Amino acid sequence: MWQVLACGAVVFPGLFFAFRKVLPAVFKHWTDADVVLVSERLVSSIHALMATTAGVVIVSSCRGNIIYDRHWLTTYFVIWYGVPYMTYDIFAMYLSHYYRYHVKGHEDYKQHSLRTVNSFVRREFLLVLHHIALLTILLPITLFFRKDQGDFFIGCLFLTELSTPFVSLGKILIQLSLQDCWLHKANGGMVLVTFFVCRIALFPFMYWMYGRHYAVPLYAVPFHLPLATNLGSSCILAPQVYWFVLLCRKGYRLYRRSRGPPDAIDAASAAAAAGSKED
Repeated sequence: MWQVLACGAVVFPGLFFAFRKVLPAVFKHWTDADVVLVSERLVSSIHALMATTAGVVIVSSCRGNIIYDRHWLTTYFVIWYGVPYMTYDIFAMYLSHYYRYHVKGHEDYKQHSLRTVNSFVRREFLLVLHHIALLTILLPITLFFRKDQGDFFIGCLFLTELSTPFVSLGKILIQLSLQDCWLHKANGGMVLVTFFVCRIALFPFMYWMYGRHYAVPLYAVPFHLPLATNLGSSCILAPQVYWFVLLCRKGYRLYRRSRGPPDAIDAASAAAAAGSKED
């Protein structure tokens, strides 16, 4: 009974609803878009901390034999928290998208409709595809196709969530108009470091660990694995590389703004504000 009540299908929507009720009472000047965005980010951070903790436990427990060592948390977390969160998060992202344009008075966003859903999918296609791919690839692999092997690698995939709290904190600091403080700059550095280590470098590390187990050199590991495994890894890794490039570009622009003369910074800020109003 407690397991059912505590599962992600209740926890994540419940937290989202609670934050949507509490935040307007604390930040009375926030719009619905502000409240939904921060609520979504807070829930994402909570899930990320849970997933990272689960990943650390699984990886540390299964490092003796990375193929056959088992840990009960692997399947449990995917079923009870991973799948419900990914399903919930698609809906939460849609709400954030909807209210962002609704508060700006866009004609198509006066109420929910198929048009608003279609617009959300088009604008956030890569994120939606990423969530759906995890639901349709990670879940079946975890439950049916891996033959009770590879808990270590599932745990490694949980560790990719480590960067999420830093990404969310950056957006929340911007929401609080603290984007010029030292904390935002330090957090930006942590975003780049954790994103690269846990979402990009992690994949060569997993290939290296597999190669070490079977005494196969790293360059030969892809030829030692089934084609479906390489394709699955590529499908997960490709959007991570794309998002990392975008993060690096954004960080470089912010660095140039901080190093530029005040007049140039003011002009860039005015241009950014104008672009935001036109959106």
